[in-house]
Amino acid sequence: MLNAALRKLFLALSRNGFLRRRLPQLPFMRRAVGRFMPGETAEDALAAALVLQRDGIASEYTRLGENISDMAEADAVAEHYVALYGQIREAGLDGEISVKLTQLGLDIDEAATLDHCLRLAARARETGSGFWIDMEDSSYVDRTLRIYERVLAEHPGTGLCLQAYLHRTAADVERLLPQRPRIRLVKGAYDEPASIALRAKRDVDANFLALAVTIARATPTGVGLGLGTHDIRLVEQVARHAAAAGIARDAFEVQMLFGIRAGEQRRLATEGYRVRTLIAYGDAWYPWYMRRLAERPANVLFALRALLP
Repeated sequence: MLNAALRKLFLALSRNGFLRRRLPQLPFMRRAVGRFMPGETAEDALAAALVLQRDGIASEYTRLGENISDMAEADAVAEHYVALYGQIREAGLDGEISVKLTQLGLDIDEAATLDHCLRLAARARETGSGFWIDMEDSSYVDRTLRIYERVLAEHPGTGLCLQAYLHRTAADVERLLPQRPRIRLVKGAYDEPASIALRAKRDVDANFLALAVTIARATPTGVGLGLGTHDIRLVEQVARHAAAAGIARDAFEVQMLFGIRAGEQRRLATEGYRVRTLIAYGDAWYPWYMRRLAERPANVLFALRALLP
């Protein structure tokens, strides 16, 4: 009951325009968000990734910001990521990039957004990296799938995020599997109605497990599945089901956020799992941070500790 109330509260805060403008200016908020991101620049993110790589942990990068309303700004975001691919290669990092389509102009021009994605996927292949398309709330799923399938047809290995709490996701997985996708499966972090999304944690967990096992069995060679969760119990359940099907634990990836369960990330890496840390950066962190607090109560405790002297 308390968890549901906290989730509803923080999701409401994430949408509040007044707080989005004011809270990021406050020193205590900047200290708190530092628990989840190493800094606001790409250089901060790359420096953190170098440390992680020494522990056998790969990296993934996202520059925070969404729902851009100016196509010139979306063009600048694409240019930023094109340059970042070069920085990743120069640093010798096993690093990939994950992008929200509304940051590339999806609210303005779908065709232009597709062009940006095709360019970034080509740049990823050129630099020996990877390109992921992140998922946003349910109103964007159809358009995101449409763009993803176009990009995947030209650039195999492109990844897509899918959300286990949506009723439709099993059908989306079935639709995509013949196209040999890479899928990052997450539980879901938006406030969706019961008509389109599972609301109870146990139901979301059960669907996550079923979907993950389905994807793992359909993509037993190569890394076709990313487990975007900090729930170690779920990770180990997927691993047991995969092992029963003769699938090694390095055939999928565990993908966690920077600063969350860092010790477990290192442990999983030493036990033979592929682990990749998503490192967020940029100054547009407020709504993203509120959704991280909504995802699990432990994140709230992390934030409170960050406020203490």
